[in-house]
Amino acid sequence: MRTLLLLGLILVLTSVFGIYYRSKNGIIRKKRRLHISQAEFAGSYGSRATILIFSTTFCTQCRAAKSLISEVIKNQADISYIEVDAESNLELVRRVGIRSTPTTLFLDKAGFEIARATGAPKRDQLIKVISAL
Repeated sequence: MRTLLLLGLILVLTSVFGIYYRSKNGIIRKKRRLHISQAEFAGSYGSRATILIFSTTFCTQCRAAKSLISEVIKNQADISYIEVDAESNLELVRRVGIRSTPTTLFLDKAGFEIARATGAPKRDQLIKVISAL
């Protein structure tokens, strides 16, 4: 009887954690005004904004996030989109606090972080953030 109770408790706790994790994954949040220089990511700022996506080769969500961002900004020449390999840029990853991939950073035209999404961003939120940039 105690074993069944313990298994039931473990099942409930893991379910609650899973629901919480899925609700927070991909949400775009405003972040602190961290500055990222062009030399750190080997690219250039866009005239309106820059989107950096940190990914790894083995990440399955990264492919979906890259595809979604590319599709949403394809007609916006004033936004620079740069893919950063997290494994090759560990110093930058540590400095900006990347904890998981994909992580998408939204920078203003001067290179200051405006917002970030951990996980694959949601299409509607991505469109809303891009239009607000």
